[in-house]
Amino acid sequence: QVQLVESGGGLVQAGGSLRLSCLVSRSIFRNDMGWFRQAPGKQRELVARITSGGSPNYADSVKGRFTISRDNAKNTVYLQMNSLKPEDTAVYYCNVFGRPPFSWGQGTQVTVSS
Repeated sequence: QVQLVESGGGLVQAGGSLRLSCLVSRSIFRNDMGWFRQAPGKQRELVARITSGGSPNYADSVKGRFTISRDNAKNTVYLQMNSLKPEDTAVYYCNVFGRPPFSWGQGTQVTVSS
């Protein structure tokens, strides 16, 4: 069973930055990957995705502030988050995009204080 381990979350003030990492237990070089988030009482939403070739795409709410990247040699996907806002507070998850997801990891909590 594929495992996804997200890390790098924490408590940060508005305007601050965090870098999230997602380690996958198998090779991801053929897969499009995505970062998702789920805020309390809301559905999980796609924040950013990156194709197997490295082309990124972002939700309008994070465009210009977040950057997704990948290191296929390390089976790892990253999310650099700058200019964080209180509305970015959520649990962040990564998973494949464009195919049935792997079992979801525990995610990493991001809390942005105003």
